[in-house]
Amino acid sequence: MENFFKYISKPIPSDDVDVWFKINNIIPEKMELFSDFSYSLNMLIVETYLGENNTSETKIVLSNEDVEKHFQWCFNKVIDNFSKEGIIIKKKGEHYDYFKTFFYDVFYNQKEEKVRKSIGEFFNELFDIKKPFTKSDLDMIGVIYKLLDKNLEI
Repeated sequence: MENFFKYISKPIPSDDVDVWFKINNIIPEKMELFSDFSYSLNMLIVETYLGENNTSETKIVLSNEDVEKHFQWCFNKVIDNFSKEGIIIKKKGEHYDYFKTFFYDVFYNQKEEKVRKSIGEFFNELFDIKKPFTKSDLDMIGVIYKLLDKNLEI
């Protein structure tokens, strides 16, 4: 348990983080791009979701098919918006599956509104290169970065 606690909470020295970035070929500009992508996807999902809202008297429950269509529409819309800026990201691939699973677990199937509302802040903090990183942060950044980089068409 102590090792897990260190994994998610103990900051890694900045020199070690720099070495980790170099070893994993992580470019700060691309990291910022992928942060923008993740944050934009979250914002579009939050702003356009018509499902259950705990503050409303009437609760709309969407079917799994509706949720799938909503996520797919949001994902494709963000990719289309990025393509207007000359940044071409494939619409299907492991990155799609990763974000779909993430948002199903942390947004669509999440009962706590507090957790749903914290996703944007989570992405901002995760990709903030000015803050100290934990091993957990670096592992998550590595996964997202590699998935999006692999599906970025240059």
